[in-house]
Amino acid sequence: MFSGLLMRFPALPSIPIPLQFESVSFSACEEGVRLIVLGAVHGNEVCGSAAILKVIDDLRSGLLQLRKGRVTFVPITNPLAYNRKQRNGDRNLNRNFTVKDSPVDFEDKIANWLSPLLASHDVLLDLHSFQRGDRPFALFGPPDNQEGLESFHHAKQERALALRLGVSRFVDGWLDTYAKGVANRVALLERGELAGDDLTVDSRYGMGTTECMRAQGGYAVTLECGQHEDPSAPAVAYKAILRALTHLGLIEGEVLPAVSDYEHLTLFKVIDKVHFDDAFSKNWLSFDAVAKGELIGTRANGVEVRAEEDCFIVFPNTASKAGQEWFYLARKNSVPLDTEVV
Repeated sequence: MFSGLLMRFPALPSIPIPLQFESVSFSACEEGVRLIVLGAVHGNEVCGSAAILKVIDDLRSGLLQLRKGRVTFVPITNPLAYNRKQRNGDRNLNRNFTVKDSPVDFEDKIANWLSPLLASHDVLLDLHSFQRGDRPFALFGPPDNQEGLESFHHAKQERALALRLGVSRFVDGWLDTYAKGVANRVALLERGELAGDDLTVDSRYGMGTTECMRAQGGYAVTLECGQHEDPSAPAVAYKAILRALTHLGLIEGEVLPAVSDYEHLTLFKVIDKVHFDDAFSKNWLSFDAVAKGELIGTRANGVEVRAEEDCFIVFPNTASKAGQEWFYLARKNSVPLDTEVV
């Protein structure tokens, strides 16, 4: 069921205008976990969409059969960005993902529709792809805590799911690092070193689909399935969906062991572009190792940006605008991931 990357996937659909939202749900006769799976949160990341459509076909044909619980699929989460074949519609859906009484842009309207749908489920699997990198990886949330930024109490379950999705690289520390980056952005603004009309200075602007799911009492994992155009990325997404369904008890299958040989990195710093012409020193890929003191990039004014310690570069973005994230830094986390299933 989980092997074989040379599989056929349904053709991706066209989205007619006017735009509309679509979800497909399957419910078993017996109660169980309620899982929701998202594709194309970013419109040019469609490997998850292809995988979702195949799983829907498999469930409809009887190739797969739900034995417990409910699963809901959203093949095209952001139809505007998908139609445009680009990452965003009016803006990045995975920022400022909150319900709004007076939606301003299309992504606000998506959030108003999707947030209640997430709240009616227990677990989210959000399928993405990346622009620059070498292999798939998963992101999960914080340890259990009672902090105001992202209080949480499902860390064991969330990490147990992540460790069974078929990848061996894991990243955490997203929202806390984003908040620190916003504080630095505010400091730059106050010193007059940064300017712009659309700069984000709200620490909660880092809220995306997974953060929304955790805030509503559930847990969530983001899976980056490969590069956008990688022909094997849909198979990675498909395998992950089946593994999630099996691990959560929604379909029959052998107990899946947690991956034991893995890499765990924790984000600790985000660096913004100050000027659009800030430039990297080389063609960085996500998870490239960076030595202490190594030149990462040079500001438009000639100021060098160097690594303050041995670390890894994550999500380097050559196309970011002034006041937006340019790249993240992560360090190895040697604390064993708790694989106990609660």
